[in-house]
Amino acid sequence: MATAIVLINTDIGAEEEVLNELDRIEGVTEAYVVYGVYDIVVKVQAPSMDKLKEIVTTRIRRLPKVRSTLTMIVVEGKELKK
Repeated sequence: MATAIVLINTDIGAEEEVLNELDRIEGVTEAYVVYGVYDIVVKVQAPSMDKLKEIVTTRIRRLPKVRSTLTMIVVEGKELKK
């Protein structure tokens, strides 16, 4: 399973609209509106790196009110239990 964290900047005031669009994209498993340099943080999971690339480049980055993205490919991880 390939995983990425995508940081998104949206047009001003478009955070909720983009969040709703992200909910319709297969592979987007989590999405949060946040304060700070970026507007939305998204977790994307796909069965392969090629599919992950497709989701980010052809689905997320092409959403109408997305201004820019920064994608971080997960190399290693662990689900923490609390």
